[in-house]
Amino acid sequence: MGVAGVEVRVYDPPLCCASGVCGASVDPALAHAAADFAWLAGRGARVARFNLAREPAAFAADTKVAGLLAAFGDQALPAVLVDDRVLTYGRYPSREELAEATDTAADELAVAPGGGCAPDSGCC
Repeated sequence: MGVAGVEVRVYDPPLCCASGVCGASVDPALAHAAADFAWLAGRGARVARFNLAREPAAFAADTKVAGLLAAFGDQALPAVLVDDRVLTYGRYPSREELAEATDTAADELAVAPGGGCAPDSGCC
């Protein structure tokens, strides 16, 4: 498959901004997830994020996400779908899980020095 052309949809719980990486106190899991999604987009994947507080219709329109919410409530979020398959729910996937789901080569897993956001990556 390869990462180019892969569609990744991220259904976030209510966040203060699109990435959740905002404000004075940032959750490290959100920062890592934002960096990982930016990393994937930088390799050609189409990454779309939906925030429950701002785009509730997107959650209702996706039958898989709506089903997860019906079964698990807000514990289902975040939910991440890759090419319409549920990759994870209730947590963000690791970079390794994203790489495996998108057939990204292992040598492309490197994280930028200092923790994840490369300069000018737009992830932070």
